[in-house]
Amino acid sequence: MSADPTLQPHILALDDDPAIRQLVSDYLGSNELRVTTVASGRELAAVMARETIDLLVLDLRLNGEDGMQIARRLRESSTIPILMLTGLAEEADRVMGLELGADDYLTKPFSPRELLARIRALLRRARAQATVADAIAKVRAYRFGGWELNVGLRKLKSADGASVDLTNGEFSLLAAFVSSPQRILSRDQLLELSRLHNAEVYDRSIDVQILRLRRKIEADPAHPRFIRTERGAGYLFDAAVEVVR
Repeated sequence: MSADPTLQPHILALDDDPAIRQLVSDYLGSNELRVTTVASGRELAAVMARETIDLLVLDLRLNGEDGMQIARRLRESSTIPILMLTGLAEEADRVMGLELGADDYLTKPFSPRELLARIRALLRRARAQATVADAIAKVRAYRFGGWELNVGLRKLKSADGASVDLTNGEFSLLAAFVSSPQRILSRDQLLELSRLHNAEVYDRSIDVQILRLRRKIEADPAHPRFIRTERGAGYLFDAAVEVVR
């Protein structure tokens, strides 16, 4: 018996090449995914206005349209996973797309099997993030070593009650750390956790933002007490954390 299509993840694919649209629709549709394909940004907006979409496959190189602008507009209002399609030689597009908030990329020509595998991986990650996000949404504040991070107000207070200004990126990284204390987090994991807090954090800037964060919360940034570097693995937040719900 075939699965109920209303329970299948709904994939929306934007590509102006009809052959690609047909390939994506046929292959994903035969693998228990519900698929809608569109050829323009206008059609995409119309579908998203009336349908619940679980993941977007987006070609960045569209005739007469800017896929980057579409990705930027989407990310301003939605956390929908975005898998972008780029050409083999378009490294700058891939970097810019990832920095705009795309979650993964695939280069053309691509294997339908790899497309399916990447979509399934992104859907699994989105479900896991949603579970974590639900838990974090119920947290009012985190306390550690005399500090208090108020999640709702996005405010950090020191032990003496002084307010410490944080950029959006610094707040998101600190929230990621205190939500997973005593656990080594890779850069990829920090990026994923940071996105739960509307982060402005990119892979290439994590080390810089951690350095700035240390200057704000560490008594001796050169010998950090809280944010420890684990060589070759990532970072560990080495403190007991109290969760205030």
